[in-house]
Amino acid sequence: MTAPAQLTAAVGRRRAYWHTGVCLAVLLGALWLARRHWTTVRTGAGRLVVADQGWLLLGAVAATGTWVASALAQQGAVERRLPGRRLVAAQFAACAANHLLPAGLGAGAVNLRFLMRCGLPATRSASALAVKATAGAVVRLALIAVLAPAWPGLLRLPHLSLSALVSALGLAVLLMAVLAGPLRPRCRRAGAAVLADVRSVHACPTRAAALWGGSLAFAALHALVLIAVTHAVALPLPPLRVALLYLAASSAAALLPTPGGLGSLDAALALALTASGSPGATAASAVLGYRLLTVWLPLVPGLLVLAALVRRKSL
Repeated sequence: MTAPAQLTAAVGRRRAYWHTGVCLAVLLGALWLARRHWTTVRTGAGRLVVADQGWLLLGAVAATGTWVASALAQQGAVERRLPGRRLVAAQFAACAANHLLPAGLGAGAVNLRFLMRCGLPATRSASALAVKATAGAVVRLALIAVLAPAWPGLLRLPHLSLSALVSALGLAVLLMAVLAGPLRPRCRRAGAAVLADVRSVHACPTRAAALWGGSLAFAALHALVLIAVTHAVALPLPPLRVALLYLAASSAAALLPTPGGLGSLDAALALALTASGSPGATAASAVLGYRLLTVWLPLVPGLLVLAALVRRKSL
């Protein structure tokens, strides 16, 4: 193995160890919280059993639609026409893989392999994924900005101690130093490729509509899943308020690289709902219902689809 390859492998191992350590810490924290509030969790699960089945069915339909929306956004991020059925199947498989690896690595790996199998070079495939991720982040922030003024004070920043602020500032400076140092040429090339793809997308109105429409539908459908579950468990919150809480909680949970937001998203959603005045048991049942429809029920079928795509060499 050459020296550059050895260095790359060492960096990859250190990154994997760091991700694993963070994941374990967050998961242990989530288990500790679940143990501490076990009575609330158990009561919430009981409420979910007797929830309104019609609303749960609506939530399941919305969860299914998220894969189609993700496929639409991915198609908008690339110039080449992708096979529609395999594209949707890849999003379904990516959703399952995303709950096994941290920080979206599973979904990214599945989509990267799919795009490369469709004939796109590795660099173009990675750039298309970056364009899609950027559009998704922009859409979420825009929705939060539109909805937040309707409930002033609902999204309050947590009080941070001086030590926490100093630590955050130190991490930011360290990150800037790393990016401005040995990674600067690579980051500049990657950024130039992404900007070129963004310009290419917006030069074609059809692609731009697919990218932004799919990204908007993806976020809205996930919010609709939570809205449907809150109605199913009789949680008395306005739908748009629930949507705002979901967008804020999921954006905050994205900062913690756990598989599929496991633990981080659950805690953020439960905290957001209870801080908005919901009873603890009802908030727990809403979070459990959302996770059931978006994670646990599709997980095994998604892994089977992933295996089938690999067997057919579509990935």
